[in-house]
Amino acid sequence: MAASRRPVAPRLGSEKPRIFTPPLRRLTPRTSAGFACIEFAEEVLGITLLPWQRWLLVHALEQLRDGTFRFRTVVVLVARQNGKSTLAQVLALFFMYVRAVALVIGTAQNLDIAEEVWQGAVDIAEDVPELAEEIRRVVRVNGKKALELRTGERYKVQTASRRGGRGLSGDLVLMDELREHQSWDSWSAVTKTTLARLLAQVWALSNAGDAMSIVLAHLRRMAHAALGDPDGINVGEGALSATEAAPDDVDVDGDSLGIFEWSAPPGSDPADRRVWAMANPALGHTITERALASALRTDPEWVFRTEVLCQWSSGTLEGPFPPGAWEGCLDPESSIGDAESYVVGVDVSHDRAVTHVAVAEFDQRGRPHPEVNASRAGTDWVLPWLRERRARIRAVAGQGKGAPVSDLLGELEADGFEVRRWEGDELASGTGQFYDLVRERLMSRVAQPLLDVAAATAVTKPLGDRFVWNRRQSPTDISPLIAANAAVWGLLTAPVPVVSAYESRNLMVL
Repeated sequence: MAASRRPVAPRLGSEKPRIFTPPLRRLTPRTSAGFACIEFAEEVLGITLLPWQRWLLVHALEQLRDGTFRFRTVVVLVARQNGKSTLAQVLALFFMYVRAVALVIGTAQNLDIAEEVWQGAVDIAEDVPELAEEIRRVVRVNGKKALELRTGERYKVQTASRRGGRGLSGDLVLMDELREHQSWDSWSAVTKTTLARLLAQVWALSNAGDAMSIVLAHLRRMAHAALGDPDGINVGEGALSATEAAPDDVDVDGDSLGIFEWSAPPGSDPADRRVWAMANPALGHTITERALASALRTDPEWVFRTEVLCQWSSGTLEGPFPPGAWEGCLDPESSIGDAESYVVGVDVSHDRAVTHVAVAEFDQRGRPHPEVNASRAGTDWVLPWLRERRARIRAVAGQGKGAPVSDLLGELEADGFEVRRWEGDELASGTGQFYDLVRERLMSRVAQPLLDVAAATAVTKPLGDRFVWNRRQSPTDISPLIAANAAVWGLLTAPVPVVSAYESRNLMVL
C-alpha cells in the first residue's frame, strides 16, 4: 500500500520586515502601546490581526520613558493587498476610542482611497454596539466626510493638497499611498497639524515608489541611512537630487523616523518564491502563491517587481519607455569617466533657468553610454567648462531652430567647437533611435537621479508619423534627457574614425 502524502503547508509571509528600525529596549505592554491596540482590535472590534500587523503595531507604537511615542513619523512599505487599509482602520479607531485623541486625519493623493479607508472604519464602529453608542454623527458629504464621537473625538478625511489640513491640529495622520505624492505640498500642509500635539504620529503607508515618489524617496533614504544603508541606496549617487530633496521649510527629524519595509532584496529573481514572502507578509493568510504566480505570468516585469515585490523603480510604470526598459539599461560597471574622447550633448530647460551637459561614448561592450556631467543655473558657465575639456571633445550636439539651446550652440561654434545641430527630420529619427536603444536595452547607463527622473516623466509630441520630446508639457525638467539623447545622436552620426581591433592587435584577416 502506497504511503499517503502529507499535505504541504502553505508558504507563509514574513512576520518581520526585511528592513526596520530596531527598538531601543525590550517591548512590553509598558513600553509599547501596540499591545493595547492589538487587544482593542481583537477583543472589541472582533478583528483577528495578521501576524505582521501585530508585530508592526508593537514596534511602531514604541514609547519612550516619558510616555511619548518614539516615532513621530512611521513609514510602512509593503506590497499591495496585504492589509494596510485594515491596519489604518484599527489605528484610527484605537486612537479615537482608547487614546481619546481630538483628531484623526486620513488623506491620500486620490481622495477616494482615503474615503474608502474612512468608510471601513465607520462600518466597523457602527457594527460594534458599544462603539456605535458613542457616535454623535457621521458626515457623509463628499469632500467633508467625518466621524464624530459624543466626547468630541473626530476622524476627518482631507484632500492631499497644499491646503489639506491647514488650520487643524491632528493627533494621528494616516497618509495612504505616499508613493503618489509627487511634491511636498500635501506633506507640508497635513503633517504640520501635529506640531503642537505631544503624543502625535504621522503614518505613511505605501508600496514601493518610483522616480516620481518624491516624498517617499526622501523619507526612505533618511531611514535607510540611519540603519547603515542596507540596500546601498545612498551610495554612489551622492546627495539627494533637487527633485528628491525636501524644501527648506520641511523638517523631518531623523531621530524620530521609523521605517518598516517588507520588500524583496535588490537583484532578486522575481520567480523566487522565497522573496515573495519577504514582500507579502499576508502570504499564506489572505494571499496565495497561486495568485502571485498568476501575476508573475501576466504582469510586465517592473509592474510585478513594484506592486508584488515592493521593489523601487528608477523609472515610472507610466513613463515614455516600456516598464523595466530604463532600469534594464542600468550597468554600474559601464561608466565612461576615463574615456579619451567623447561627444557632448547640451540642452537648456524650457524656462532657460538651467543648462545640462551630457557626454556619450561607447562602453566596453560597444553600447552607447550617456551620462549627465554637469547641471548648473544659466548658460554663461558652459563655454568655459567645455574649453577646459576641449582636447577630449570630438563634437557638441544640441537642438537648433528655436530651441532654448540654439543661441549657445552659435557661441560654441564661434569658439571653434565642432557643433552638430540636431533638428528637422534627424530630430525625430534621433529620438526614435534613442527610444529603441532603451527599449531593446542596447544602451548602458549609471544611476543618476536627475537623468532618471527626466527619463521617467518625459512627455512626447508627434512630429509627422514619429515623435520628439516635449519640454513644455512634461511635468519636470526633461532637459537632462534631451542632452543625453543629443549626445547619443551625435555619437552615432558623427564621422568619427574607428580603429579596428584587428589592426590594434596586429592581426591580419585573409
